[in-house]
Amino acid sequence: MPDRLSTYRRKRDVHRTPEPVPPEGPLPRGDEDTFVIQEHHARRLHWDFRLERGGVLVSWALPKGVPDDPARNHLAVHTEDHPLEYAQFAGDIPAGEYGGGQVSIWDRGRYTVEKWTDDEVKVVLSGVRVQGRYVLFRTRGDDWMIHRMDPPVDPTAEPIPELVRPMLATAGSLADLADDDRWAFEMKWDGIRAVTYVDRGTVRVLSRNDRDVTATYPELRGLAEALGATRAVLDGEVIAVDETGRPSFGHLQQRMHVVRPPRALLDRVPVSYLLFDLVWLDGRPLLDLAWQERRALLAELGLEGPRWQVPPVFAGDGPAALRSSRVLALEGVLAKRVDAPYEPGRRARSWVKVKHERMQEVVIGGWKPGGGRRTGGIGSLLLGVPDESGRLLYAGHVGTGFTHKMLDDLAARLRRLSRKTPPFGDEVPRPHARDAHWVTPRLVGEVVFAEWTRDGRLRHPSWRGLRPDKLPGDVRRES
Repeated sequence: MPDRLSTYRRKRDVHRTPEPVPPEGPLPRGDEDTFVIQEHHARRLHWDFRLERGGVLVSWALPKGVPDDPARNHLAVHTEDHPLEYAQFAGDIPAGEYGGGQVSIWDRGRYTVEKWTDDEVKVVLSGVRVQGRYVLFRTRGDDWMIHRMDPPVDPTAEPIPELVRPMLATAGSLADLADDDRWAFEMKWDGIRAVTYVDRGTVRVLSRNDRDVTATYPELRGLAEALGATRAVLDGEVIAVDETGRPSFGHLQQRMHVVRPPRALLDRVPVSYLLFDLVWLDGRPLLDLAWQERRALLAELGLEGPRWQVPPVFAGDGPAALRSSRVLALEGVLAKRVDAPYEPGRRARSWVKVKHERMQEVVIGGWKPGGGRRTGGIGSLLLGVPDESGRLLYAGHVGTGFTHKMLDDLAARLRRLSRKTPPFGDEVPRPHARDAHWVTPRLVGEVVFAEWTRDGRLRHPSWRGLRPDKLPGDVRRES
C-alpha cells in the first residue's frame, strides 16, 4: 500500500514544526466519523476542512469557510492527507515553514457518509457550529467546490451589502445640545471617512464618495485576519500621524492620491483606522439599532490591532470632551445621540460636529496666476460652495496654506479641467475674475477660515488640501 502521509511528511521538518509528524508505518484505524475545521492564519486566512477516512484526515482548504447558504458555493482546494492526530492540533507553525501561521480549532464533531467517490463526497455534519448535509465536488484538478444541500442555516440572514453610504454629521456647538445625558462624545479625527466590508478573508474599503480605496490603504487588509469568520461592515476614519503622534491631514495627503503605495511610502507614512460604528454583522443589518447598542457590539469584536482600534467615548460630558480634544490638538468632537439609528448617506441632527477651527469644504472653479516665486504657476484658487439647488456660488479665493508640491499637483490636475467660461452661478467680482483661468468644477478641497462675510465670502481662508473622498455634490456650507 502506498504511504498516504508521504507528501505530508515531505513538506514538514519534524525538528521545527509543532505539528504531529508520525513515523512511517501502518496507519491507525478510527471510527471514520470524525471531522474538524481549523481556522488557519497563514499567508492568507483560510479554513481547513478535514474528514477522517482510511486512517488519515482527507483535507480541503476553504478560502471562505463552510457555506451557510445553498445559494452560494465556496471554493475547496484539495490538499495532502493529514494524520489523524492533526484533528487535535492547535498552535503556531513557525514562519518560513510550510503553512506557517496560527492554527485554531474552529469546529469539530461527527459525520456520516452518503456518497464518496474520487470526484464527489456527500456527508452529513454534526458539529457545534456546523450541522447539515454538504457535498464537495471536483471541478478541475485539485479545485473542488463545497455546497450546502440543506436550507440556509439562518433563513433571515441577509447577504453582506454592496454599499452602505456613511451617515454624516451637521455642524453645531455644545450650546445646541440639550440633555447631555442623551449624547455621547467622540474625538473628531483629522482624516478621511472609510466604510470597510470584511467577508471571511476579504476586505473592501470604500471612501465617502463610493470609491474603492482598498489598494490605497493595504494596512486595513489585516482586518480579515482579526475578524476571522466574523463578517462585518465597519465605519471609521483613516488617519496618518505626524512626528508628534497627532493626526495630520497634511501627512495623509501623501497617501490619498497613491493607488498602490510603494513600500517606502508605507513605511514613511503609515495609516491607522479608527473605528466608531458597526452597521452590519453576520447577516444582520444594524441600521435601526440605537447608537449605544451598535457601539457595544463593535466593542465586543475586540478590534485592537497594529493599524486599527476603537477609540474611547466621553459619555454625557461635552465640555470635558471638547477640552480633551483641544489638549490633544484635535479638530474638535463629534456628539452622537445615544438612542439614534444609523441613517446611511444622510446629514442628520443626531450627529453634531463641534470644531475648534472653522473648516469648509469647497469646490475649485478656477485659479489666478501667481507672482514672485509663483510666477508661471498658481497664485490663488477661486472657490465655490453649492447652494441648496446645487448652483455653485462664488465663495472667495485662497492663496495661502500651499506647499510647492501641492501647487505642482494642482496645476497638473486643473490643466486637464480647463474651460472658457466661469462655472459659478453668480457673478465673480471683477478684480478676482480678471486674468482668471476657469476650470470644470470637479475637484473638492478644504480650507480653514475665520468667518463668513455678509456677502457670502470666506474671510482669511487657508488651504488644507484636496478631498478626493468627496464629490462636488457633497459640499454644503457649514453653518
